Amino acid sequence: AEASADDSECQKMRSSVRSRTDLVGPYSDKARTFHPGQGTSHFFATNEGEHSQFIRNLTEEKKLYDQLLQRCPTLEQFDDGSFSWFIDELEPSLEIVSELGTIKEDYTIEWPEGEKLPFASAINFDNLQLRVKSDNDWFELEGEVKVNDQKLLSAKELIQPTEQHGRFIKMSDGRFIALSKKLHKELERARSLVQADKKVMRLHPSSPLNFDGFLKATNAEVDNEWEERVANIRKVKNKRYNTPAGLNADLRDYQVDGFKWLSQLSDLGFGACLADDMGLGKTIQALTLLLKRKAKGPTLVVAPASVCENWQREVTKFTPALNPIIFSESENRERAIKKAKKGDLVIVTYGLLNSSGELFQSKKWGTVILDEAQMIKNHQAKRTKAAHALNADFKMITTGTPIENNLLELWSLFEFINPGLLGNKRAFFNSYSKSIEIDHNRSSMKQLKELVKPFILRRKKMDVLDDLPPKTEIPLHIEMTQNELGIYEALRDKAVTEMAESTDNVQFLILAHLTKLRRACCHTSLATKKKKGESSKLNQLIELMEELKAGGHKVLIFSQFVDFLKLAAEQLDNNKFSYQYLDGSTPVKKRLKLVDKFQNGEGDAFLISLKAGGTGLNLTAADYVIHLDPWWNPASEDQASDRAHRIGQQRPVTVYRFITKGTVEEKISKLHHEKRELSESLLSGAEVSSKMSVEEIINLLK
Repeated sequence: AEASADDSECQKMRSSVRSRTDLVGPYSDKARTFHPGQGTSHFFATNEGEHSQFIRNLTEEKKLYDQLLQRCPTLEQFDDGSFSWFIDELEPSLEIVSELGTIKEDYTIEWPEGEKLPFASAINFDNLQLRVKSDNDWFELEGEVKVNDQKLLSAKELIQPTEQHGRFIKMSDGRFIALSKKLHKELERARSLVQADKKVMRLHPSSPLNFDGFLKATNAEVDNEWEERVANIRKVKNKRYNTPAGLNADLRDYQVDGFKWLSQLSDLGFGACLADDMGLGKTIQALTLLLKRKAKGPTLVVAPASVCENWQREVTKFTPALNPIIFSESENRERAIKKAKKGDLVIVTYGLLNSSGELFQSKKWGTVILDEAQMIKNHQAKRTKAAHALNADFKMITTGTPIENNLLELWSLFEFINPGLLGNKRAFFNSYSKSIEIDHNRSSMKQLKELVKPFILRRKKMDVLDDLPPKTEIPLHIEMTQNELGIYEALRDKAVTEMAESTDNVQFLILAHLTKLRRACCHTSLATKKKKGESSKLNQLIELMEELKAGGHKVLIFSQFVDFLKLAAEQLDNNKFSYQYLDGSTPVKKRLKLVDKFQNGEGDAFLISLKAGGTGLNLTAADYVIHLDPWWNPASEDQASDRAHRIGQQRPVTVYRFITKGTVEEKISKLHHEKRELSESLLSGAEVSSKMSVEEIINLLK
């Protein structure tokens, strides 16, 4: 066999291996060669200066060839029966050369004249000499890679290489170090835990959770602080956690597990993200923890206005030993915060946290909880910065949608619960957001999953609730009338024309036109200046409502457009349907009264604006959900649907999604699948994600 590694275009990260196995023949006469197992079985050739006859064992040659491929699995991947390969990618090329090196005792491997072997050495855990020392709350990592007491690389070059080549690392002389497969696998996981600048490598305070095994495999030197952290982790993991006395609730098994998980992280001093599906009782799990942590100091709960009073109710009902205080109702707000003591649970809206941030930041809290924490997904928002500045012994968030649109939202959430774990924003974008969302890099996805896995707990309803009734989702495709279609097409043509002529603020213009088209799909009057219009969707709504009312069903009706929701209410009035109505202008106290009325049987339907009522409401009296229009973010639609499909629901739930045929709504619905992939790829076992680009948005107009 003959093989060559050509790294002449290393700056492009390209290389090649050309390997031929057609050189079966007498070693002394390379002119006479054959493909293995093919050709004549008898031939004449020169042997030590004499002309001799040779007899080939064709069966044995084919057997040896097959064994070669079995022992070189990477080479086998490229086998097409031609006995010759040309591989133009660096990683498999080096892998083949490495595999060939393991069989040289049974086969002859020849390099072209003057070629230098591409490998300096193969290294394993034993070749690493690592040292860890404490640096305030963080740790520093240093060391080197040695072979026969000769230093080949620094630990920084190994763990954080400038250019990563899988299990092959290039040295300054052009040769490569081949990592053992086990070391390479462990390094892939370890790299996500190390933050490096030009001088040092640093480890987050939580690193002993999942980096200690790697250090032990290399017999690394660690200081007392590291050993104490590791010992504490073992102690906490072996600790038994019983639900605290005074809890007026019977927790389900998965809720007990959630409480224990939260307790472990709080005892370790790390933040937590409870990301269970909507309706699995995240609030009761959090309250159980707060009851256990009552002696640690006062608690601050930050929540959307729509659920603050629900928190007060839940505290009074399930944990009466805690004292709920609604911040907005306090006569002397400043005094209420300063005097907050052990057992007090201060509840505040995100809006008031933003406007009174310094007051809350001046207090040392025992625990801070951000409910519906997707509210701080925008790292540039003032309320996000106000939340990041809060001071607490333990921070946790609850959210059914930790990722709604992109991975930078996850960075913002983790910057609250475990500051610095994901690095700074720019480093995170380069290492993960760009790599995963744009380049679709699976290795980066695996690294990020390893990094956040200890701090996210996510259970799906289908996995933990055997008694929850099924949920059926039905897309209902609606035909426009000729008049509606004419108005829609005129708007679309105008959008395409303006897009072609525009050079400034392109993305803003796109979104403005898309919004108008989406509103036209709902009701023509919403996209034109004419007061009167028509809506095939509302006609379909009334037809469906008549059928559902006749069957004794209650319905939740959602729309993201408040003016369309009001038009739907008018249509229900005209057709003698009773209903409750809630949008962003509905006062908080009135919301709870409306919910109680509906739960007690008042109303055939409950009309709710998606943003105002998509979270925090328990509406199990309904067994049907209608989404009048698709939103960009499918997770928000799912949350809204789960107002009905949650613990306490006894009947199967059916979700209708109204989608206008041949319009932008159909394309948005197709994009929903990709949005869900982005979240589930990180929180479950998938490894594919996607993000909608400007070009994809433009395609919606075509």
